[in-house]
Amino acid sequence: MAEINPSILSHVSLGTNRFDQAVAFYDRVLPTLGCRRILAHPGAVAYGREYPEFWVQTPIDGRPASIGNGSHFGFFAQDKAAVQAFHQAALAAGAVDEGAPGPRAEYGEPYYGCFVRDLDGHKIEAAFWDPELLYELYIEPHAH
Repeated sequence: MAEINPSILSHVSLGTNRFDQAVAFYDRVLPTLGCRRILAHPGAVAYGREYPEFWVQTPIDGRPASIGNGSHFGFFAQDKAAVQAFHQAALAAGAVDEGAPGPRAEYGEPYYGCFVRDLDGHKIEAAFWDPELLYELYIEPHAH
C-alpha cells in the first residue's frame, strides 16, 4: 500500500496575466526547492516534487488575474541553503524582495524563510522548518 500523502492540500492555482513569463519564472525558481514541471496544458502548468501541487495558469473565466491581499503561497525548503537559493533565483528572475532569508522570531525558533513577489505581484515564500526543533518544541510536549 502506498504511503499516505502528508499534505492537507491537493493543489493551489495561481492566476497570471503573463503566462509565458510566469512559466519561465517558475521554471527557473522552483528547481531550487526540488520541484519540476509535472503537467502542462494550454494555459496551465503544474509543478511539484511528485504530484501536480502548484499550478500557474491563465484564469479559466477569461478575466484578468489579480493578487489577493493577505494571501501568499509557501513552499517547503529542505534546508536553509535551499531558502537562500530560492531567494537568489527569484530575484535574478525578476521577483521583488519582500523579506530576505532568515529566521522570523514571530514564527518560532524552528522557522527560516524568505518572501518575494513574483512577476504578477503574488507573494511567495520558501520556508525551512527545522524538524528536530519543531518536534521538540511543538509536537513532543503534546504527545503525553
